[in-house]
Amino acid sequence: MGMKKILIVDDSRTVRESLKFFLTEEGYEVIQGADGQDALNVIQDQNCDLVITDVNMPNMDGLTLIGELRKMKKFKFTPILVLTTESQQNIMEKGKALGATGWIVKPFDNEKVIGVIRKVLGD
Repeated sequence: MGMKKILIVDDSRTVRESLKFFLTEEGYEVIQGADGQDALNVIQDQNCDLVITDVNMPNMDGLTLIGELRKMKKFKFTPILVLTTESQQNIMEKGKALGATGWIVKPFDNEKVIGVIRKVLGD
């Protein structure tokens, strides 16, 4: 069983770097996208076991990205976690309808994040 690969999509470099740092420490391989469009380019020729995406980003937002990923055969069943500061019910419902697996609310705590990741990846 190889190292599990996680795609992190966030327009904040700080958020991407802090997630990458601690996920790498936890033994995951991390690839990054600066927004939805960038993420689609990055994963064009590779697979990943989990996607963590922000909602509000330039070029393509997280909800649109979820819809795009779900149209792709290889990402039909990949868990997608949405990183959000929104506690707005409508955004969560929209995300669920598009195929989001769950939520991580910012500011997040590393222990909580790793707990959610382990749960969705079955680690």
